[in-house]
Amino acid sequence: MTQVHDVLIAGGGLNGPALALALAAAGLSVTVIDAAPAQRRAEDAFDGRAYALALASQKLLAALGVWPAVAAQAQPINDVKAFDGRPGEGAAPFFLHFDSRELDQKPVGYMLEDRFLYRAFLAAMQANPLITLISETSVVAQDVVPGAVRVTLSTGETLSGRVLIGADGRRSGVAERAGIGREGWGYGQTALVAAIAHEKPHEGIAYQLFMPNGPLAILPLPGNRSSIVWSETEANAATIAKLSDADFMELVKPRFGDFLGQISLVGPRFSYPLNLTLAKAYAAPRVALVGDAAHGVHPIAGQGLNLGLRDVAALAEVLIEAMRRGEDIGSIHTLERFQMWRRFDATTLALGMDTVNKLFSNDNPVLRAGRDLGMGIVQAIGPLRRGFMRQAAGIAGPQPKLLQGRQI
Repeated sequence: MTQVHDVLIAGGGLNGPALALALAAAGLSVTVIDAAPAQRRAEDAFDGRAYALALASQKLLAALGVWPAVAAQAQPINDVKAFDGRPGEGAAPFFLHFDSRELDQKPVGYMLEDRFLYRAFLAAMQANPLITLISETSVVAQDVVPGAVRVTLSTGETLSGRVLIGADGRRSGVAERAGIGREGWGYGQTALVAAIAHEKPHEGIAYQLFMPNGPLAILPLPGNRSSIVWSETEANAATIAKLSDADFMELVKPRFGDFLGQISLVGPRFSYPLNLTLAKAYAAPRVALVGDAAHGVHPIAGQGLNLGLRDVAALAEVLIEAMRRGEDIGSIHTLERFQMWRRFDATTLALGMDTVNKLFSNDNPVLRAGRDLGMGIVQAIGPLRRGFMRQAAGIAGPQPKLLQGRQI
């Protein structure tokens, strides 16, 4: 027998649960289908995976009622410093400094570990009678039928809903089955991710060092710990990933520097290839895409999850307002409103990060001088600098209600 729901969400990472909670708060019934084992992920020990949450994303979590469960584990980002660098050398003389004291709202954002955020989402979903979570199961087929979309699960069960949301990552099966193509390219880079313990306190400062082979982000975690996201060429990264922890740290130290004292590795190391992938549409009949299913971006500014949560906020607002007006929430006319709201913004930001990565991931002396001068100019002009800060915090321009911390 086919079960009928308002909304089906394929993908239970972070964007899927956030959307489920937003829609259920307005009375919509939601089923989240997640290929991963939920309980095991919720019980994971510290593994170094963490996210830089923009201030607007924190407001969304507060509006969903999730923030109180993670606030104690979140590390405020008080400042962001960006500059050119080379392994073993100090910072370039021109740099960019975002000081949260210049904002009318602070901090700039928060660092939060994956395990804490997912655990809070899981508990909130389990406590909501309008949300059904199906773990260790994937969607293997989907069909649009009159007034609904029907999906077949890996268990053989079928479900139907008024709309299917693809929150299933860069290789979205939902998008592929809906006939939505993708475009993009690889960066020839791999991100090496780890957590580092250090002797001195980080004071809530996030650092972005632009190295010749790719950027190195040093992001503050609670206590004297930081998460590093080190982008290297694919060939170098493949060699580095095979090193012992001790040899890995010998390579990290000249890049990290000694400004935080002695450093050591905490937890496992991860690596993943970097590429840009953009869906050619965010909507199709009875289907919408959010997060990496819509846009997989370079981690240079830590905006991946924030972009996904912007999708969540916009889509939730579109669907809930359509429901309240008595419209069909799965009609292409409804879903195109979401696409019009989000596609230009997300694509512009994705291509902007692509440009920054290409501009900074080299040691060309002419480009190096030009970009250092550019950072110095932005640093020297207060209104321009504060405009960039507001963009980074996600509070520039009109925003969906959830990103303002408001209920829909």
